Amino acid sequence: MRTPRKLTVALACPEGPWPHPGWPAPDDRYVGRAVRLAQPFRVPEDVDVVVLCCADPLDALRELRAVAVPVIVVSPHRDTQTIMEVFRGGAGYLVEDDYCTCMLSSAVVGATIGHTYLSPAACAALREGARRESTADAAVERLRGLLSPRERQIMELLSTGLGAQEIGLRLRLSEKTVRNNLSNIYAKLDARGSTDAVLRWLGAAPVLRA
Repeated sequence: MRTPRKLTVALACPEGPWPHPGWPAPDDRYVGRAVRLAQPFRVPEDVDVVVLCCADPLDALRELRAVAVPVIVVSPHRDTQTIMEVFRGGAGYLVEDDYCTCMLSSAVVGATIGHTYLSPAACAALREGARRESTADAAVERLRGLLSPRERQIMELLSTGLGAQEIGLRLRLSEKTVRNNLSNIYAKLDARGSTDAVLRWLGAAPVLRA
């Protein structure tokens, strides 16, 4: 029976030493070799997966996105935003002190077949982020539903940076009519002015009224 080829991993640790000097172990079933990468990252052709270990992974991950091999991030960050950005970038995420080297080997193997591996804390943060986004999106849609179709048209144009006069020209309305509509919009959105209204319209400010 043919023995499967063991994987080669590149370790990118721009901020310090690799925290697992004994990994991969000689008897690791899947990972046979690890090579160190220095910045700027140039990944050898025989590398199967890159493991990026750093405290601030997002900039380094952007540098590695041009590389045509899977990436796994190891970082102390547990905040939802960082983990979601890493996940959206297609990389796996292991939170420091939330995984063992056996899990790391499993993450490497999974990455080679298209699986995005997350440690338990990273999984929990991702679920929380998805829940928040769903709640925020629903609240924004409810808020937008308070506006009439004409008011929604005006808000779409206002959010692109147009003023009342330009909006009136686009919609064939008088500037006075646009300003009257804007006053009604501000009241419905609990907004203090145009900037506040745009932020609420785009979901970038807290929604005060459901």
